[in-house]
Parts: sequence; C-alpha cells; structure tokens
Amino acid sequence: MSDTHAESVAFVRETSLPPAAPPVAETGIVKWVRENLFATWANGLLTVASLYVIYLILRATMPWLFNGVWNASSLAECREILQGTTGGCFAVLTERWNQLLFGFTYPTELYWRPLVAFVLMFVALAPVLFFDLPRKLLIVTGLFPFIAYWLIWGGSIFVPVFVLVGFVVGYLVYVRFEKVSFAAGFFGGLAAAVVVWTVSGAITPSLENVLALEAVPSRDMGGYMLNMMLGVTCVSLSLPIGIALALGRQSSMPLIKWICVIFIEFVRGVPLITLLFVANVMLAYFFPPGSGVDLFLRVVIMITLFSSAYIAEVIRGGLAALPKGQYEAADSLGLDYPQAMRLIILPQALKISIPGIVNIAVGLFKDTTLVSVISMFDILGMIRGPILASTEWNGVYWELLGFACVVFFVVCYSISQYSQWLERRLATDHR
Repeated sequence: MSDTHAESVAFVRETSLPPAAPPVAETGIVKWVRENLFATWANGLLTVASLYVIYLILRATMPWLFNGVWNASSLAECREILQGTTGGCFAVLTERWNQLLFGFTYPTELYWRPLVAFVLMFVALAPVLFFDLPRKLLIVTGLFPFIAYWLIWGGSIFVPVFVLVGFVVGYLVYVRFEKVSFAAGFFGGLAAAVVVWTVSGAITPSLENVLALEAVPSRDMGGYMLNMMLGVTCVSLSLPIGIALALGRQSSMPLIKWICVIFIEFVRGVPLITLLFVANVMLAYFFPPGSGVDLFLRVVIMITLFSSAYIAEVIRGGLAALPKGQYEAADSLGLDYPQAMRLIILPQALKISIPGIVNIAVGLFKDTTLVSVISMFDILGMIRGPILASTEWNGVYWELLGFACVVFFVVCYSISQYSQWLERRLATDHR
C-alpha cells in the first residue's frame, strides 16, 4: 500500500480515553441545591424567603440558648447572673430533673427500679418490632409486664407470678377447647384464669414478705415516668381490643355486631377528657364495694377503651381494603374463621393499617398529658403544679415547657421513623 493511500485512512484509536469528570453543576451539593432549592425562579424565591425566616428565628433564639444559666437555685439568682442580658434559666432543669422524670413523691432511693424497667422495655420490644431477631426472645416480651409491675410498684413477687400463672392456665384451656369452638375456648380460658387469680388472692397475703420490694402506691408516681407507663400500657392493650372490635363490627351475628357498633360510635363521639373525669369520679362505683381500685387503673381502662375504638376503625378500613378473593381463598383452603383471620386476613389488613395505627399511638401518647386535669402529676402536672407553684421558680415557663416538648418529640419521632421503616420493609405499596 502506498504512503498516499495510508495517509487517507482515518485514525483508529486502540485504547479508550480516560473518563472525564462530570460538570460541577451536575454532581455533589451543587446539583442537589440546584435541583431541590433553585429548580425554578418561584422555588428560588421561596428558598430565599425560608432562609430569611430561619435566620430571624435563630437570631432570636440562639442567644437565649447559648447564654442560658444552668447553675442557680432560683429564678432571681438566674436574673442576677444574666444581669439584663438575654438567656434562659435552665437551672430549673438541673434542680428539678428528678421531679420532672419521676414526680415529687416517688422515693429517691428507688429511682433505679423504674430505670431498670425502662431498659428492660427495649429488650422486650425488640423481638416484636424487629422480627429478624430470634423468636425465643418473645419469652422476655411475655414476662416483661409482670417484671415491670414488680419493679415499679414493688410488693411481693408472688403477686405478678400468680397473675402470670393465671394467664398461662387460661391460654392452655383456650388451646384445649378451641378445637370445639372459638367461643368455648375463649370463655373457658377466661374462666380458668379468673379461678387461678381468685385462689392466688387468698394465698398471696401469707407470702407478702417473700422476695418483696418496698411497695410504692400509684399516687406517688408522676413525671414523665407516668406518661410512659400510661402510653405503653394503653397502646399495648388497645391494639388487641381494637382488633376484636373491628372483627366484631363485621360479624354476621347481629347482637355482637351492634354491641361493637354502639361502643365504637359512642366512644368516638365523647372527648377523652370527659372519660377521664368519669374515671376519676364515677368508674369506682362499677367495682365491688371496698375493692379500692386506684386511679391509675381506672385511667388505663378509660384511655384503653378510647383508643381501641379508633384503632378498630383503622383496622376495619384495612379489612375493607382487602379484595374479596382473599376471603374466598381462605374458604377454599378449608380454614375456619379463627384460622383464616390469623393466617391470611389479619396479617394483610394490619400491614395496610400501619400508618393509621401509628398515628393513633402517637396521638394517644401525647394525650396522656390530659391526666393532669384530674390531679395526676405527670410531666405537665409537675410543671403547672409543684414546680411553678414554688417561689423559687415561679415565672419559668419556656424552659420547662420546652423540655416537655423535647422529650415528647423524641418518642413520637422515633415511633414515626420506625413505622416508615416497617412500611418499607413490608413493602405496603406493592401488595
């Protein structure tokens, strides 16, 4: 081939060029800001206006936070330290933290007991919230309510032990008679548990000093501990009751259906604060004379019934969202009603109902602050009562209420984030 012909052939590269870096505007923080904050001129104006509002808020609050006083014995001493400058009196938190968390009458030397119960709560909730953990840990979940009761209230350990035995015997009777019928198993188990509890009530007084902790009455409990106890207890109890009410409302038996309908509609039409006043004043008349049911138990009953009615409606919506073919599939497999609900219908309905259930749980936890209107000293009751009524801290509002906001936000935000993780894990949008 001649040199002239060789020069007319196009050059062919035998190796590839090294990859060039992407433009600065198409990568990193610059790309994110351009696409999310300044995508259009309208978005840019809104971004600038929002940043200006944030700047105004921070300019007003940051000096109050960073100039805050943490060591003082009264509001007057805080003002002397500040000498007219802007700053918060956060010394009330360091001085009264124990009252904010545990109330003002819970024995100081016994603070370790609710703290241990609080730590055990996370261990007990772990196998329920994160189902990848070994199922053997559910034993801890089942034992936690009885251990927590013994730690917080004290008394003989045989009181929660006998109650636990009653539940175990009732469950065994239920399993034994469930094959006959669901109603026979349920009422048989309930009767067996009541018999065990009645017998244990006669035996327990003779063992009251065996493995006993110092007893603490419910009236001595307060602060954020009381809110946590009410929130965890009522949410845990209202979920199964709400499921039962939702299934009862869809029952083909008219009596059961209308009992559930009347209960749900009545409770949903009454404010919670009204039910709390009923628990404080009237509910004691429904118990046997001299039974001495304390206020904490009465409040738990009313809040549980209130939240269970709302959860029932959320779960009913989940049941209605399932196609009819799911029920027909359960019938084609030869499953009876309890088996179909437990194995096919309820798992799908509960998965759909997760956002609504979490919404009610968050609202219920915040509504526990309403108990302060019936003289129960939760965290808001402590702030509005003993702390602000004292001469040392009368006039400190933002610091105390801000602390209450923070502790409630931490719990509610954690619940919300867990629900979003659970929705992604269960892929509720790809049924």
